[in-house]
Amino acid sequence: MKQKQTSISQLDILILLKIISLWGKDWYQSDLAKSLGISQSEVSKSLHRLKIAWLLTPNNKYSFVMRDNVLEFLKYGIRYVYPQWPGAIVRGIPTAHSSPVMKNEIASNDHFVWPYAKGTIKGQSIIPLYHTVPEAALTDNNLYQLLALVDAIRIGNARDKQLSFEKLEKRILLGEYNN
Repeated sequence: MKQKQTSISQLDILILLKIISLWGKDWYQSDLAKSLGISQSEVSKSLHRLKIAWLLTPNNKYSFVMRDNVLEFLKYGIRYVYPQWPGAIVRGIPTAHSSPVMKNEIASNDHFVWPYAKGTIKGQSIIPLYHTVPEAALTDNNLYQLLALVDAIRIGNARDKQLSFEKLEKRILLGEYNN
């Protein structure tokens, strides 16, 4: 019998970051689906892939984030698995070093945004990890911070990546979302 290779998708990363953003609060698949604008079956499949990838514990009753594994993947893998290059100037939601979580620490005339018609600024477009990211981020500030920091790792220079990773580490390991 042939075995099928399983690999994680951008949606899986979004769901993982959503779970992390909840920081220990109880969650249900239906809640994740509703808050991310996806179906419950997509959440179920994603959770299965995250368990296979050792980013969630492979326990069927309760799934816990394997935080050290997540940090290792975000630091060393996300940039290569889901690379991104800034695109055309569009209206959108600030991300990476243009986002509120980083804009006070990195001075730049360049703005990066997720394309979104109701966005607040114009900047170079960054394709979000998943098409529902802009709306999901607007309803969950913790998730927004995590996604923007991940984008800074995906597109940033060495200094941006290091600063972003330090901020991600505080949020993922300690639940510190206040700055």
